[in-house]
Amino acid sequence: WYHDSLTRHAAEALLLSNGQDGSYLLRKSNEREDLYSLSVRGKDSVKHFHVEHTGTSYKFGFNEFSSLKELVMHFANQPLIGSETGTLIVLKHPYPRQVEEPSIYESVRVHTAMQTGRTESDLVPNAPSLGTKEGYLVKQGKIVKSWKTRWFTLHRNELKYFKDQTATEPIRALDLTECSAVQFDYSQERVNCFCLVFPLRTYYLCAKTGIEADEWIKILRWKLSQIRKQLEERNVTLSS
Repeated sequence: WYHDSLTRHAAEALLLSNGQDGSYLLRKSNEREDLYSLSVRGKDSVKHFHVEHTGTSYKFGFNEFSSLKELVMHFANQPLIGSETGTLIVLKHPYPRQVEEPSIYESVRVHTAMQTGRTESDLVPNAPSLGTKEGYLVKQGKIVKSWKTRWFTLHRNELKYFKDQTATEPIRALDLTECSAVQFDYSQERVNCFCLVFPLRTYYLCAKTGIEADEWIKILRWKLSQIRKQLEERNVTLSS
């Protein structure tokens, strides 16, 4: 969960897009060489706390710890207070550096939002982040089996498709928590096809290239694995 060169905004995008309350990571602070920042998600926002490395210990507020592991263990039981809001946050879920995200870990392009003159408060909800994908795919109709090009957006656990990129209202939003499988499909006359299996319907989609289809499959499968992991954690919590 140590992310060496991750920026503040990229940390926020990662934790908001793919984390949950209590998700945390440590990164280098850009203020001083001896400072680290502990970024923690709580109540749909991300708080940042300074951790100072003295050479022999780690100072956090009035507390001092011999190791980062000791610091994390302490705040796994004693909540942090999130700045002036008074939000209590417990360190529950480390966000690992070696995440199973599709090939694009370092491509959180938050600078695009900065270049358009938006403020920091506008940045996070609009920043492209991992676990997010969009693009045109060709979709087979449910009743009439014709193929139509639709604009697809993937965000959090929802895959939406629109008539085109300019449309503001989706034709449908698919809840990925109900999806049981994503896989290449070779039953169609078209190439570069894959399908999403839901209880009441299987959706057949085709991309322009095999690489693009592979990217969609990888990120959708990763989403399903995260959903299953969260459900398992929830079940363990409930049973205990």
